[in-house]
Amino acid sequence: MFKRLYHWTLSLAESPRAGTALAGVAFAESSFFPIPPDIILVPMALARPDKAMRFAAICTVSSVLGGILGYAIGALFFETVGKWLIGLYGYGDRVEDLRVFYATWGALFILIKGLTPIPYKLVTIVSGLLGYNFFLFVLLSIITRGARFFLLAGLLNKFGEPIKRALDRHFAVFMILIVVTIVFGFWLAARMF
Repeated sequence: MFKRLYHWTLSLAESPRAGTALAGVAFAESSFFPIPPDIILVPMALARPDKAMRFAAICTVSSVLGGILGYAIGALFFETVGKWLIGLYGYGDRVEDLRVFYATWGALFILIKGLTPIPYKLVTIVSGLLGYNFFLFVLLSIITRGARFFLLAGLLNKFGEPIKRALDRHFAVFMILIVVTIVFGFWLAARMF
């Protein structure tokens, strides 16, 4: 199963739909989808190292646009969608704690969480919910998401061949590590406050 997914992703890098698929996953991950775009960014950048930076740019722009949707969910739809998502991630009864924390550490919170395995959608929805400065939120999102995706693409571009050989042999291990990282991110996010 993992091998088929890996080979499908490698072939997707050659497809005219590559950018669209990557954009869709990056957009969705920043507002509601639990799977990070790294799962398809990594194989696509390995398959086409000449396009790694382009793929990183697509991820960055789409992630920030998805983050704007997440912000809107928090700001405009908290009582319906936002409350459900926040509750799903374990923050339902901690909104006031978050509000106090954001007043002091909001910018650092956005920058750090954008780089970590802690789900970025939590940052986007909470930022909207708490009325964090929208333009500062977008700027910080561009910085943190851009740093994450361009750093990853740069590393894949520079060390791609040994990484590709390792993934060819051990893609299932890579997928398990991604799942563990996602679960750890949700666990860590639930215990931050």
